[in-house]
Amino acid sequence: MKYENARDVLPEELFLEVQKYASGKMLYFPAGEDKRGWGEASGYREQLLKRNRMIRNKYAHGTTVSELADEYYLSLDSIKKIIYSKRTPDSLAYYPTVASAVHYASAGLIEEWVQCYLLFSNKAGTKSKQILEGGPLFFGVVKLPLRLIQPIESIEPIEDIKGEQADGSKGDDLLQQPPLLIQYEAGKFFCTVQQDLLSLLKGRKINAYPSIIVLKGNADFKRYNNHFGNVFFYVKEK
Repeated sequence: MKYENARDVLPEELFLEVQKYASGKMLYFPAGEDKRGWGEASGYREQLLKRNRMIRNKYAHGTTVSELADEYYLSLDSIKKIIYSKRTPDSLAYYPTVASAVHYASAGLIEEWVQCYLLFSNKAGTKSKQILEGGPLFFGVVKLPLRLIQPIESIEPIEDIKGEQADGSKGDDLLQQPPLLIQYEAGKFFCTVQQDLLSLLKGRKINAYPSIIVLKGNADFKRYNNHFGNVFFYVKEK
């Protein structure tokens, strides 16, 4: 480390004040608390964390080590280190549940949860791609009254679940179901990729259900904020 004359570094007034207490002494000034770690200033560290988290999530949902190595242009050993590293326990492991979506939302990563859901839940079709086009904004997870969603054609329920009943009470496994992805456009709410789940919920006479609101464009963003920004209740972590 190169030493410098304090008079050349400090303002004259401050230098004279320090000199009263430490004249002739060698001082060490530790870096301030705001000093950023490696890669933080450029955002590269955050990109790596996101990439590694996605690698672990994909592996947990069936993608092989070889497939991951080809996709991310990494060696097999590098992929294995990312997957099995004990130094980076990830509390943000993805699950297709309301609880997982709320956890991601609390960490400011709701968009990443949506990407995982569309990728891992066999819903990566044309309608799903439209949700992610144009850099949408995501609000949620909020309790959305199902009566606000535009009507859909009747669909046979894929399975039965426990959830919020007609009286508004909650079933024990409500947070183990996926939230609805609801697009807000021109003042209306649409459910485009989960019509089977929405049909099921309405068949169960559920009044409100945890949902992620997808917004595109300034006009829809302003309209949503004006009419619903302070209306819906957010689902919180337990």
